[in-house]
Amino acid sequence: MALIHKNPTSVEALIAKNVTKVYSEHTALDNVSLTIPEKTIFGLLGPNGAGKTTLIRIINQIINSDSGEILIFGEKLKPNHIEIIGYLPEERGLYKKMKVGEQLLYLAQLKGLSRKDAMARIKIWLEKFEIKDWWHKKVEDLSKGMAQKVQFISTVLHEPKLIILDEPFSGFDPVNAQLITEKILELKENGSTIIFSTHRMETVESLCDHIALINKSKKILEGPKKQVKEQFRSNTFLIEHRGNNFTLPSEKYEVKGQTRIEDDLYSTTLKAVDGIKGNQVIKDLIDITEVYSFQEKLPTMADIFIGLVKADGDDALRKHLQEV
Repeated sequence: MALIHKNPTSVEALIAKNVTKVYSEHTALDNVSLTIPEKTIFGLLGPNGAGKTTLIRIINQIINSDSGEILIFGEKLKPNHIEIIGYLPEERGLYKKMKVGEQLLYLAQLKGLSRKDAMARIKIWLEKFEIKDWWHKKVEDLSKGMAQKVQFISTVLHEPKLIILDEPFSGFDPVNAQLITEKILELKENGSTIIFSTHRMETVESLCDHIALINKSKKILEGPKKQVKEQFRSNTFLIEHRGNNFTLPSEKYEVKGQTRIEDDLYSTTLKAVDGIKGNQVIKDLIDITEVYSFQEKLPTMADIFIGLVKADGDDALRKHLQEV
């Protein structure tokens, strides 16, 4: 299943066309195609072993695909694209014996920055993270979270147009995770496109504009996050109300559950048939009970992720989501 949303005025930062990669008898990617709009945060999702890292390595030209092609801002992927890509791998790779300042300077110059420009940008980023006194610290003397900050800075220092972050919050406490979140949003605001690979669905909810889900080497879902969530609405509503003795037409509604909150106050989960909107549900309820609160239960990205990965087909998926 794939949900594709196209805007004729949008610019694609990256297009993958029928990308396939096979290792011996294992297919890592099976004819995967996806489109990443410019200046968006794109969530690349999937369980371990789904093929996400293989796709990321192909984009970074660490490995080659067996077939298919990658286009970066309209051009077929080529070696000099590495200068406009920033890559934060899940397996961190800093030189432990080097000092932080020397390391950032070295990595920035590898990306094509002059020493003067690199020094100026390093100072700005060290100030942003309030770590100016780390310049002479050796990487081996840093905590995991501290080293992660340095790695993040090295990824974005050359102001890449395309940034690929593989589990960027690994090793961070909540305070520093929030700091990184703010910097990611700032990078997007300044024009970067960000591919965000993670297992943290709450981060996908808060950050991503578009998502693609890869499972067992195949893409099974793609589209704007809002549109994806809309596709998997189950027309289920949660109502707090007075009394539990009301009756609704069985051809229109099904009571999925009911609990007593206190005294004569109850919470009822109600599923409406397709086509009945929230306003109609409220109208039908206020004639028969005193309503205190009303909300539609929309599936979270975690619900959709789990449902799609576990489901054998659309019917199984919808059944799963209706029970969430």
